[in-house]
Amino acid sequence: MTERPRPPALLLEPAAFGEFLPAPELAAWIAETFIDPGGPLVNSDHAHLIGAQIGVLWTSEPARSKQLDIAATAEIPFFRGSAWVKARQEFQLREWFEAVPDFVLTFYAPYANAVDHATWCALVEHELYHCAQEIDRWGMPKFHRDGSPKYAIRGHDVEEFVGVVRRYGAGAAAGATELLVAAARKRPEVAEAQMSAACGVCLKAA
Repeated sequence: MTERPRPPALLLEPAAFGEFLPAPELAAWIAETFIDPGGPLVNSDHAHLIGAQIGVLWTSEPARSKQLDIAATAEIPFFRGSAWVKARQEFQLREWFEAVPDFVLTFYAPYANAVDHATWCALVEHELYHCAQEIDRWGMPKFHRDGSPKYAIRGHDVEEFVGVVRRYGAGAAAGATELLVAAARKRPEVAEAQMSAACGVCLKAA
């Protein structure tokens, strides 16, 4: 079992700003831990990602969206602009990953280095849940003509203000809020000891 990868030290220095570095060791750890059959924290919800090309980046560039700090993102490479702009974007991905990946995950290095095992594993899986396979109107997975999966970015199951749930209950919220509340009342499927083992670091180091 491999140890939880850490960001490069140079991305944690105060002077580090706006840098992006490919993280093949982190990509391998994510696959071995959460996706590959037999992994210590394997999740069948990610089975469609077996064989997917997932490129992973560390960054020292802080970012915010909707007044919240961003710890990580998941995206499907999309090239836009003039012919040279698109070619430059594709060239950069090939420089980082040797090929254009199906998904790109980016993790903010200072945050990733500071959080405990449980928070880190939850963050990684959060991004993996965004990496989805397209489905048709009958709920069946879509494939290309060559048999490869059609991928998409999946939104959150639940999007609601805490205040709405606090004031009116889960039933007044849209979407799957009640399912989330029910899941929160159950014991976690993954124990902290398992997460510590998957990270290759003892609990005392957390």
